[in-house]
Amino acid sequence: MSGRLPPRPASSDPYLHTRRLTTRDRQLLAWLAEHYLLSTHQITKALFPSGRSARLRLTLLHRIHAVDRFVDTTAADSTQYLYALGPLGLKLNRHAYDDPDNPAAKPPRSSRDRADRIIGSRKLRHLLGVNDFFTDLLAHARTHPPARLERWWSEQHATDAYGAAGIQPDGHGVWAVDDATVGFFLEHDNGTEPLGRVLAKLRAYERVTQFGPRYPVLFWVPSRGRERNLLNALAGASAAMPIATAVHGTDPAGPVWTLTSDPDRLHHLHELPSDHGPYAATNPNRWSPQTAPTTPPGPLRSCEA
Repeated sequence: MSGRLPPRPASSDPYLHTRRLTTRDRQLLAWLAEHYLLSTHQITKALFPSGRSARLRLTLLHRIHAVDRFVDTTAADSTQYLYALGPLGLKLNRHAYDDPDNPAAKPPRSSRDRADRIIGSRKLRHLLGVNDFFTDLLAHARTHPPARLERWWSEQHATDAYGAAGIQPDGHGVWAVDDATVGFFLEHDNGTEPLGRVLAKLRAYERVTQFGPRYPVLFWVPSRGRERNLLNALAGASAAMPIATAVHGTDPAGPVWTLTSDPDRLHHLHELPSDHGPYAATNPNRWSPQTAPTTPPGPLRSCEA
């Protein structure tokens, strides 16, 4: 009889490779659970010192099925992929958002089913545009230690929290530099909607200020011309919340924001007026006019991430 041992059977443990995940890997998987997908470029600028180190790590995460990836056919760079949760990533993030087009859809049968919904979404380019805004903030924070993105909520998360007022922002964040803390709602504008429809969104934001925070509404627009037209339409309008505009391609943390109430100078994001309000400061996960206190918003307080 041979003394050779039989080959070791392949492990059936679906969590075997979790021991290979770093804190940074888990942060990435949590983002993919909330924000559906990120590109190679977005992941690199948010988390890695170089494109090469990002690609090497992402290749490993793909091999252990933590992420799925798809060639970004719209990118000039042939190494650009779009990443979503893989089988392992979805097992570790069971409360992931599943369908950008239909939040009430039945849960996907698998991570590939979820990825197919995302890649086939009519909102795909819009999702990437919104995620580009927030990963630009994360990139700024990596090289400017006093700055930090304390909260990054997706459209679905923000709508769950504030949708009782009728708002559906493209994203919500809390940005801090030293002791200055600014909450904001993002409206990522691609120039495809009539200005009247864009401005109509502000009525719902007015309702939020009656019970919750007075956060600036940020209109992130595709061109200077679009920004001028929007500012002209807003000229002279009174609003309970601050309104600011800036153009795609600039550093959103920098002095690029034009406040409608102070249009003669540009502001850094952390310089925009912001009031968290008494309810949002202590109950950051859900807001509704039925449960929120009716007292006016109080002084600015720090907000939980």
